[in-house]
Amino acid sequence: MLSRRHLRVKVLQALYAYFQSGNAKIDQGENQLILSINKLYELFIYQLSFLIETARFAERRLEDNKGKHLPTAEDLNPNLRFSENVFLKTINNNRDFQKKENLYKINWSQEQEMVRRFYNIIRETEAYERYMNNPVSGFETDKKFIMFIVDQLFVDFELLQSFYEEKSIFFVDDFHLVSYLLLNFIKFTDKKFSENDNLPTIFKTENDETNEDSLFVKHLFRKTILQSDEWGKIIAASTSNWELERIAIMDMIILKMALTELTEFKSIPIKVTLNEYIDISKYFSTARSKIFVNGILDKLIADFNETGRIVKTGRGLME
Repeated sequence: MLSRRHLRVKVLQALYAYFQSGNAKIDQGENQLILSINKLYELFIYQLSFLIETARFAERRLEDNKGKHLPTAEDLNPNLRFSENVFLKTINNNRDFQKKENLYKINWSQEQEMVRRFYNIIRETEAYERYMNNPVSGFETDKKFIMFIVDQLFVDFELLQSFYEEKSIFFVDDFHLVSYLLLNFIKFTDKKFSENDNLPTIFKTENDETNEDSLFVKHLFRKTILQSDEWGKIIAASTSNWELERIAIMDMIILKMALTELTEFKSIPIKVTLNEYIDISKYFSTARSKIFVNGILDKLIADFNETGRIVKTGRGLME
């Protein structure tokens, strides 16, 4: 589920927390890193569950309306489009989802007021009106409307974010990333998805010992810490026009991670590493970080190539 870009960002966040805390225990820092990744997946299940709960609320509301003292024709013959959303029904009936929902003990019974408010926000949108009156129905149409909810409505629903903040600090940090993962999951889920299919896992496989992504995360985290002092001296020597103290902490960590990846991961092309960390610097550091990180890495890559410090295996990986 997580791309290598996402994994690099999680390592960056963990390294920042590690260095800022002054923690000398790498094992403890690594455990926090893996916990943060697992919590990201838990939030993914929570968000799926919340979408389903909102549809359940709509279903209950429609049933209550039928029991009014003087029900209208609309009350007696309601539009079931949202409450019977095919995509959400498919996920709700999925055994793997049910298993994970139970594992995380997700229960919205005490949060019905929050669910009601979100349901009303959905109903007030033009997209909801178009969806409910769309003559075209089916899995794809229902799926696109759920994507609209995730993309446009989750981001501004502060009540839900506050709820997650009370659950876990990790949930707040990863709220927007999980929305992105949800969109991808929904987009690539087709109507063949059945109750017996498995949801995507956070890593490519769940076995840490053979999982390339899990090993990548742990190795990048540990090696960056262990080589931090060495990388700091090399970076300082390459920034003669900068005082080390003036370099943003996040820029330093990004550069140290990049140097670790360049020298430790023989199968990752140099260009991939360079481009990844330049892009990451745009989002997680200062406005000029992209130029700074690019300039330093260009110089150090040339130096490392000349001294044979970068060794890549496979055709074209040195380019």
